[in-house]
Amino acid sequence: MIKLVLSLLTVAAGVLLTASAQGHTGGTNGFATITASGETMRFSITLPVAAVSPELSERMHLGQPGVTPDYQPLLDAVEQHLHVSADGNGCVAAPGDLTPPADPTGNFLIIVYFVCASAPHQLSIRDDLSDALGKDYHTLAKIEWPGGVQQFAFQPDAREAQVSVAPTAGPSRGAGSFFLLGIEHILTGYDHLLFLLALLLRGGNVWSLLKIITAFTIAHSITLALAAFNVIVLPGRLVEATIALSIAYVAAEDLFMRSAASHRWAVSFVFGLVHGFGFSSVLRELGLPKEGLIWSLLNFNLGVEAGQAMAVLVALPVLLWLHRTRWEARTIKALSTIVLVIGLGLFVDRAFL
Repeated sequence: MIKLVLSLLTVAAGVLLTASAQGHTGGTNGFATITASGETMRFSITLPVAAVSPELSERMHLGQPGVTPDYQPLLDAVEQHLHVSADGNGCVAAPGDLTPPADPTGNFLIIVYFVCASAPHQLSIRDDLSDALGKDYHTLAKIEWPGGVQQFAFQPDAREAQVSVAPTAGPSRGAGSFFLLGIEHILTGYDHLLFLLALLLRGGNVWSLLKIITAFTIAHSITLALAAFNVIVLPGRLVEATIALSIAYVAAEDLFMRSAASHRWAVSFVFGLVHGFGFSSVLRELGLPKEGLIWSLLNFNLGVEAGQAMAVLVALPVLLWLHRTRWEARTIKALSTIVLVIGLGLFVDRAFL
């Protein structure tokens, strides 16, 4: 049994070391502003270089010494994978325009105009960019028209937005797509999951674990709201480095402190404030207007909580079972060592590299 546990730990270490490099971004995000003005739809999208798939990057000759990049394949991919319809009739895409990034890690700016037969009342937007850029790609979109604004998160399983753009149109339901984005964000946010794992390893009894989870939820909800509304904004590099440091700190407590559970809820709250700033980056980078942000924020936060609950429900029975075995101390020590090494590695990478 001991050999089995050690083997599982080895496999887990490999998976975590590979996955942790992805951070908590939950894939790559494009940020789009879709503006409806009469018969014309302007689709402006900012794409990070990292969003370009390896196959597309090779066709564009990106990063190839002595070769001038060809940006046309990316522009073609965007034009071919965006579709706009007005009142059930397809709109025609005009030739787009692409502005290349200023540096190798910058962003592409792509603008495509769609011309419709008449000014629409019901606008349908379909984003299939994940087919060209990869299944982990999402477009976070702000849809504007003279009568209002809507936010929508386009994903491989949520590709289409229906928007009523009549002047009297009321609030739309697009913010609900941010619930799914919140779930995916936490479940693919390996640094947040590592932090939760480190918190739970020596969290104590069920009551202590409940306090830890509640403190983390309250804390990150506070700073998520403050940062998303631009009340408090911290540098992204500082936030990411501190998140990594929080992982290492809690893992070190698990290894070297005898009574970590007695104050673990306070540690969870303090570092939960920092993690909230990390969660907010997805929404804040989109520049959502305040009149629509509250619904997107609420749905995104509920999605984060749902994803967190899923992770806890998976981990908790295993930890409770482990507590009743004679391998608990050695397993916690091994896991804490793995998490500590990963946390320190992420900290060095984010703070200094």
